[in-house]
Amino acid sequence: MSDWDSVTVLRKKAPKSSTLKTESAVNQARRQGVAVDTQQKYGAGTNKQHVTTKNTAKLDRETEELRHDKIPLDVGKLIQQGRQGKGLSQKDLATKICEKQQVVTDYEAGRGIPNNLILGKMERVLGIKLRGKERGQPIAPPGKK
Repeated sequence: MSDWDSVTVLRKKAPKSSTLKTESAVNQARRQGVAVDTQQKYGAGTNKQHVTTKNTAKLDRETEELRHDKIPLDVGKLIQQGRQGKGLSQKDLATKICEKQQVVTDYEAGRGIPNNLILGKMERVLGIKLRGKERGQPIAPPGKK
């Protein structure tokens, strides 16, 4: 068989995926009866990267049905008394627990949102319990109960 007898078939390249997504390509596929699956991505076409949800907005407004928990005032007083008993300033306590001074201020004033990690650090530094039924009781050293 010689080269003159062989048949060369030229085909068009398959269309790129970006051209398949155009409105005209989708309409043409619909006319031909091809199954078309169209979907829009969430937040597509907007420049918003971090969108607040409705629940977050409700919590920020702090309506009566949804509200952030706050540190009870008695716990704030315990933190203040324990800190003053150890002779620490708010800044010293914040430095020892690796937090900002504003966190300690908010916790003492009852404005802070409770975080068990922060409360646990404060308990260790102050030596008193700030959570549970035995609030205000001294913490026993490890191994002794």
